[in-house]
Amino acid sequence: MQIVSRVPPFDRPATFADLARLPDRLVGEIVDGELHANPRPAARVAGSAIALGGMLVRLLGGDLPDSWQILPEPELHLGADVLIPALAGWRLSRLPGLPATSYFSVPPDWVCETASSGTASLRARKMAIYAGEGVSHAWLIDPVARAIEVRRLEDGRWRVAATHIGDQVVRAEPFGAVALELAALWPRELGDGRGR
Repeated sequence: MQIVSRVPPFDRPATFADLARLPDRLVGEIVDGELHANPRPAARVAGSAIALGGMLVRLLGGDLPDSWQILPEPELHLGADVLIPALAGWRLSRLPGLPATSYFSVPPDWVCETASSGTASLRARKMAIYAGEGVSHAWLIDPVARAIEVRRLEDGRWRVAATHIGDQVVRAEPFGAVALELAALWPRELGDGRGR
């Protein structure tokens, strides 16, 4: 269940102070001046994001010039918007070290958002902000459908570059140099017959 509000007195955009007042059990974002609060992701969604982040860190981390900083749920301060994607990545050449602040003001090169019925309209608005900030790639991951949609920013608009489904081994933009085993991203559920 998503909570959307323009904070009282309803005649001003939400501020970071409004965001800070949310309970810890909620993930809060400011999108187009509105405060959005959602419960933490379901276990299956969180598990897929964690697995993907771990895989990317293992394959792309390090000190080489083509390495990446991959972080889970980073707080992005992009103009007046405060966004929290499931994962975000910066090329090491653009972000050689982590900021001293608890947030990032440098737009990432790649973001990963998760599919969730409660956040579809919010996700579309966030994608527009990412495009405006020049984020070059975005992935939409859906652990229920076992799918990743890869989007590339072209001329300020998102284009679907690929859709990967199931347990394939894929090479996906912008990480085409590494093979990703999709089977490792889909957490097992109790009683799903795939082992313990």
